[in-house]
Amino acid sequence: MRTQDLNQLFWFPGLINFNSSECYYLVVMKAILVVADGMADRPLKELGGRTPLEAAETPALDEVARLGVCGIMDVVSPGRPPGSDVANLALLGYDPHDCYRGRGALEALGVGLEVREGDVAFRGNFATVDESGIVLDRRAGRIDGRIFEEELADLVLSSHPEVEVEVRPAIEHRVAIVLRGEGLSWKVGGSDPHEEGAPVRRVEPLDGSPEARRTAEIMNELLKVLRDRLRASPINKRRVEKGLKPANAIIVRGAGTLPKVTPFESLYGVRGACVAVNALVRGVCRSVGLKLFNVPGGTGGVDTDTIAKAQVVEGILQEYDFIYLHVKGTDSASHDRDLEAKIRMIEKIDAMIRHLLDHLNMEETYIAVTADHTTSLREGEHKGDPVPLAITGPEVRRDQVDAYSERACALGGLNRIRGLDLMPILMNLLDKMPIYGS
Repeated sequence: MRTQDLNQLFWFPGLINFNSSECYYLVVMKAILVVADGMADRPLKELGGRTPLEAAETPALDEVARLGVCGIMDVVSPGRPPGSDVANLALLGYDPHDCYRGRGALEALGVGLEVREGDVAFRGNFATVDESGIVLDRRAGRIDGRIFEEELADLVLSSHPEVEVEVRPAIEHRVAIVLRGEGLSWKVGGSDPHEEGAPVRRVEPLDGSPEARRTAEIMNELLKVLRDRLRASPINKRRVEKGLKPANAIIVRGAGTLPKVTPFESLYGVRGACVAVNALVRGVCRSVGLKLFNVPGGTGGVDTDTIAKAQVVEGILQEYDFIYLHVKGTDSASHDRDLEAKIRMIEKIDAMIRHLLDHLNMEETYIAVTADHTTSLREGEHKGDPVPLAITGPEVRRDQVDAYSERACALGGLNRIRGLDLMPILMNLLDKMPIYGS
C-alpha cells in the first residue's frame, strides 16, 4: 500500500484526503512469484560452455532482470541439493528443518485428498513388475493411472479393517495413498527400489516404535491387495495384448504427515493463491493455506500451456495479494536429459513472462522469477548449485544486470541469499513486514 508521507493523513476507501489541493489514491500492491521448476543448470559442453538459460532466447526474462534487482539463491543451503518439497516450502518462507514431516501428505493434498492430523500418506508410481517382483519400468510407460478408478475403489484390508485407505492417481503414472486410523507412524520406508532391474522392497519401519512396525505391516498388506487387483484388471490384460507395459503394481516412497505451519495469511497478512498443475506443489501451497487454481491446458509437462497460466494469474490478481505461479516442464526436460525440450520450455516460460508484463499494471505489481532448484541435464538430477533470482516492480533498487541467467544474476544487487530470505524481501516490498525492534 502506498501513501504520501504527510503530517496529517485522513483516508477513505480508495481516496486519501489531507490539507492540500492534491489527492493521493490508495494503491494496493501485488506480488507474483514465478517458480520455473529445475530451470537452473550447469554449463554444457554442447552449448559451448553456456547453460540452457544462457542459450535460450529470453527477451522478457532479460527485461525483468534489466528493470529489476537480481541475485542468486541457495534455496536450502549452499551445496545441498533440495527436494522439490522442502524447496517450495522454503520459497514460501517456511523453514523445512522446523516444519517438514515427509512428502507423502503434501502429494496427497495436491491431488485433492483430505489429510488430517495423524493420517499417514505416501507418494508412489504405477509400475511394471515381473512375476518375481523385479521392477521392469518404474513408470509403466508413463501411463495415466486415472483409468484404474474401479481397481482403486473400496479398499478394505482384511487384517486391519479399522484402517481407512484411500488411493488416488495424479498426473501420468503418479499416485497418492492416505491411511487413517489410530496408532500410525510416518517413520517408515518405501517399496520403491528407485531403479529398474531391482526387486520391489518391503516397507520397513525406520524406528523401533510399535506404530512404525504396524504402519509398515499395513502398507505391505495394502500393496499386495493393489498388486492383485491390478494384475487381474481387464485394462492391463488389454495392454499386454497390444504389446504395452501393464501397470500391475504400485511402488511407494516418501511417507509423511501434515507439516506444522502457520497459515500464510496469518504469517504475512496477505491473501495468497497458487497457480500450478504439479500435485506436490499444489499440496505444499494447500498445506500453508493458499487457494488453488486450475489451468485449462496445464499438463505439468513440456506441452503445458504457459500462456493459459498467465491468463489465470491475470484473472485472479484483483482478488489476491500474492500469487505463486509454478511451471514444471523445465524440470521434466532435465530429468529426461532432453536439451532441446529444456530450451524450448524456457522460451515458453519467457512467453508467459511477456504476457504478464504486457497485461498487468506494473506500477502496482512486483514480479519475481526464480527456480526451486538446479536440475542437471547431464545427470538428470537435482544439484545444490544456487539458482538465479530477479525481482522487478515499482520500487526496486535496480542494479546493472541486463540478462537473466545463473551467471548474470550472480552480479546483482541482492548478492547471494537463502530461499528463506525471499518471502521477507517480497513482503517488505508490499509493506507487510513489521519492524524488528523498536
